[in-house]
Amino acid sequence: MSWVILIFAGSFEMLGVLFMNIYAKRNNMLSLLGLVIFFGLSFICLSIAMKIIPMSTSYAVWTGIGAVGGAVLGILFYGESKDLKRLFFIAVILGSTIGLKLIS
Repeated sequence: MSWVILIFAGSFEMLGVLFMNIYAKRNNMLSLLGLVIFFGLSFICLSIAMKIIPMSTSYAVWTGIGAVGGAVLGILFYGESKDLKRLFFIAVILGSTIGLKLIS
């Protein structure tokens, strides 16, 4: 169950980054509220998951989900580069995150 909560934490982190970008572009209260809510939920879920999963593994997986998710959202919604090298290194981060789960 703690791994599911950790995945939620990473997903909320990804949504927090998305709302950070929206806030940077629109600078309104609704996007700021989304940013605060999603980052808050992310930290709450991370702290719950860390009661079972070691801190080093939790943080690495949480960061990996957020980084890969943020990059994918940027590619899908903001026209960021789809360069093969970039996609390769996103895949390396994702593979490393999955590897941490498998050995933990």
